Amino acid sequence: MDLFDHPENPVPAGGICAGVTTRDGIRLRTARWMPDGGRLKGTVTLLQGRAEFIEKYFETISDLRARGFAVVTFDWRGQGGSQRLLSNPRRGHVDDFSDYVTDLDHVMGEISLACMPGPHYLLAHSTGGAIALLAARRLRTRVERAVLSAPLIGLGKVGGKLPQRVICPLASLLSAFGFGQAFVPGGKEKLAMTFESNPLTSDAARFHRNEAVLSAHPHLEIGAPTVDWLASACRSMNRFMAPDFGPALSLPVLIVAPAGDGIVSTRAAERFARQTRSARFLEIAGARHELLMEDDLYRDQFLAAFDAFVGETPVAGRPAHFEPAVPSA
Repeated sequence: MDLFDHPENPVPAGGICAGVTTRDGIRLRTARWMPDGGRLKGTVTLLQGRAEFIEKYFETISDLRARGFAVVTFDWRGQGGSQRLLSNPRRGHVDDFSDYVTDLDHVMGEISLACMPGPHYLLAHSTGGAIALLAARRLRTRVERAVLSAPLIGLGKVGGKLPQRVICPLASLLSAFGFGQAFVPGGKEKLAMTFESNPLTSDAARFHRNEAVLSAHPHLEIGAPTVDWLASACRSMNRFMAPDFGPALSLPVLIVAPAGDGIVSTRAAERFARQTRSARFLEIAGARHELLMEDDLYRDQFLAAFDAFVGETPVAGRPAHFEPAVPSA
């Protein structure tokens, strides 16, 4: 398994790319970096959103390393450079989000905690944020804090689609009738969009950079989600809104939500934070869904919030240097 270079998106120096196999036999592509030097602040495990891939986060990885963090990241099963799950590799499929929790648990145990310096933090975007919440009870003994960018707690209304209260029962019904591995209605193998019509970012340079990487390495791309993916996402969102989920969450979490998000629901994230004592909520006015791919006006606000939240963690007694171990394959 390799990382893929591009003139507009060079691989950060010193990275180690490796494949690991989960307990249910799925091969994942992982990568890790030590910080650029200076004071060592710990390790950030970076969790992508749906349809993303390690290369998309090279800029963010460099930002974290410059701040003194080691970084671990990986592609979820079924996307990026990890093992695809269906004969059609473009279908964004998972049977259940608990399988993603298995991916996270394995990478944390085999790489982040085994090979990298503490203290440990999570930085998770969109679907990655949902998975972090699902895994939060076990993560509480493993990580100090989690920062969630536009987490998938509720669906947005991009493109004028049906509301969540209609979409979720429909997905469940289609799955029950055996259409779970089909694209969601209207879904295609390629998520073609122009910059002018995209709901993800207002930054043209970062948008076109990500498009250039996929054009050069199309095997990293997936299309629309499957019905089973959507049905499982709905089950997870229902869990988050249950009256006992938020109050039981003890992991300190910062939720940063873009005011202009059409992919996921900013209001659902705000309601969740209100009922969760361990969660804080910040809304960034004007920003779109992909905060870490946004214009510097919005991206810098997100990074400042990350710095402030993670910087509250006590640092006394932390070792200045760390020699990483070598994980088992």
